[in-house]
Amino acid sequence: MTQHSNLTQSILKHTTHISRIIIGLLFIYSGYVKLVDPIGTAIKFTEYFSEDVLNLTFLTPYVLPFSILLILVELILGVMILIGYKPKLSVWGVTVLTTVFLFLTWYSAYFDKVTDCGCFGDAVKLSAWATFYKNVFFIILVINMLFGLHYIKPWFGKTLTNWMPFITLFLGLFISYYVLQHLPIHDFRPFAIGNSIPEGMQDIAGEDFPPIHDFILEKPDFTTTEIDESEDVTDAVLQADKVLLIICYNLDKSDYESFESIKVLADKAIENNYLVYMLTASYVDDFIALKEEYLLPFDMLYADETVLKTMIRANPGLMTLKKGVITGKWNWHDNKNTLTFVEK
Repeated sequence: MTQHSNLTQSILKHTTHISRIIIGLLFIYSGYVKLVDPIGTAIKFTEYFSEDVLNLTFLTPYVLPFSILLILVELILGVMILIGYKPKLSVWGVTVLTTVFLFLTWYSAYFDKVTDCGCFGDAVKLSAWATFYKNVFFIILVINMLFGLHYIKPWFGKTLTNWMPFITLFLGLFISYYVLQHLPIHDFRPFAIGNSIPEGMQDIAGEDFPPIHDFILEKPDFTTTEIDESEDVTDAVLQADKVLLIICYNLDKSDYESFESIKVLADKAIENNYLVYMLTASYVDDFIALKEEYLLPFDMLYADETVLKTMIRANPGLMTLKKGVITGKWNWHDNKNTLTFVEK
């Protein structure tokens, strides 16, 4: 009986260590790929809070703080589990978070609400049901850790173990601030620098949609506000040799202090034979008012708001193209770098 008990305890000890490593590393990875692009996670929160999903629209103004908080919690819990800092707190924290994710992913899959939960940001795309089954696997590992909680011990000295979660918090806050002021450190989306938009718009075998879809640029007739009167200029823009795009998915939410320096940039780009447009989903009247106030030397093109948010995580953001290939991307805070680029 004692031998059987010892074998059971030995198995539990080893499976607890395996579970701890898997959960810790996956939480750190999941947190990091979202940390480099917190706006992407905020967009997912917006989807979940929408009327036809959880109907929590009153929380929509707070999606960015929520996303940063979730990312930091995920990162810190992953580190805590891995290094053995406060095992009881970290394991129960992971249990609560995984249970919430399990419910949300089941709800999304069963009711076909949010087809991509964004669990691994844009780095890894999983179907709704695959994401749910992944969380079922996680729950099994977490339950194993709950039973083997007393086997989770620190792997490093007391000083390093105590400081690691706080170092993780500091680095997480610093990276969050940096990418919000600039752009994601790693761009996992199909609009990354070096990618060809025309190639991304082509169908790929086995995919429901090409990597880039709904990319349509329409030039409005400024004598009317009717979108039906717009001219499709997508091909013309993608075939041009030098293009500068100022991307503002919503002018009402743009940083208006940016437009004085953007005017300087646009003037210089035009001098250097760039085709310059603003891409926006806002109304023509809003753009005309902005153009007159800042004497902007370019016109606007209509584009889908979701596509614009995917193209660049800034409002406004700046993008240069050469025959449809993305040659540069900047947050408007970095427009001096853009100016140097277009002057070449």
